[in-house]
Amino acid sequence: MEIKAVYEKMLPRFRELFGEGEPTLYFAPGRVNLIGEHTDYNGGHVLPCAISLGIWALAVRREGNRVRVGSMNFDDRPPTETGRSGIELRVEWGWANYPLGMLSTLEVHRYPIPSGLDILFWGELPVGAGLSSSAALEVLTACVVNDLFGLRIDRLNMAIMGQETENRFIGTQCGIMDQFAVSMGRKGCAVLLNCAALTHLYVLLYSGGYQIVIADTNRRQSAGREDYNLRCRQCEAACEAIRRVRPIRTLCELSVEDFNRLESEIPDPVNRRRARHAVTENQRTLDAARALSLADLRTFGLLMRASHLSLRDDYEVTCPELDALAELAWRQPGVIGARMTGAGFGGCTVNVVERHLVSRFIRDVGAGYELQMGCAPRFYVADAADGAAKVRLPK
Repeated sequence: MEIKAVYEKMLPRFRELFGEGEPTLYFAPGRVNLIGEHTDYNGGHVLPCAISLGIWALAVRREGNRVRVGSMNFDDRPPTETGRSGIELRVEWGWANYPLGMLSTLEVHRYPIPSGLDILFWGELPVGAGLSSSAALEVLTACVVNDLFGLRIDRLNMAIMGQETENRFIGTQCGIMDQFAVSMGRKGCAVLLNCAALTHLYVLLYSGGYQIVIADTNRRQSAGREDYNLRCRQCEAACEAIRRVRPIRTLCELSVEDFNRLESEIPDPVNRRRARHAVTENQRTLDAARALSLADLRTFGLLMRASHLSLRDDYEVTCPELDALAELAWRQPGVIGARMTGAGFGGCTVNVVERHLVSRFIRDVGAGYELQMGCAPRFYVADAADGAAKVRLPK
């Protein structure tokens, strides 16, 4: 949607909820991870990109201490209201815990907001689909208050505090990939991020002949935080077993050859499979970034497929719907690669498709999926985008 149209869509609702004022417009992208799944909290590499779909915010500072946040995606709910300091998680707040949790984290790091604040959000991202709507809310909130109150927080620290919000406030033991991609994205590029060292480089994506197509299963991530945190614990248990014979901090310090020699030290076969995925996925991610830099899209696509199979067999985070979408995509003409993206247990696949065959891909994969699963998937066509920022309105 054009910037002016977004502003004109949101402004009447903003004034209805919060009264008069001249709010400023901001945007944070979602992210799709091309490869490198469940490696971030294992100290490995990831290769995400910010996408042109995301979340918009209209915001204005107010006198006093009151903070109010509302969403046009949950129009049946009144704005959530609280004080500007001492914010704590409240289950009944639902989605609002993400922006308010970010304000709490900012206060912990001595970036308290000095006065009141009203924010209205509107998102183009499907919630729970693995496209980082929560990270977008967190980083977008930091972007808003950083600009409105002149806090001088750099983009890396916005990402770090977004991850801390998930870990400390929300209770999801995620790595930093999502917030990093949302904050640090660059148009036309993927970001190869070393999650242990927090070093990164931008990898130019394929030329204009290809398109990112996101296919949504319409199954939400039913396992949720509990199974995600379980995978974290299983990987840590595997790492602890290996530490008895080799000093490592994280699984992804191991090469594939190292792991093949040491995997017998992990007594639990489930934990062993989890560790195998983390180590091999880290290597696949490095190989995929190299393939992209050489414009070797055939190798890149094969690595995407191998990633999905490892997530299915060793990490066990796919589901029949994700497997169906991936397998249908692999059979389509013009598909460079396809795999599940995000935490799994539902959500989306990411597909790299020749641009002139995108319509055919959507038609044929959609029909095949509906025949197998009894419901239609949704498709989103996206480009690699810049990170969260204030938006200038066209004159």
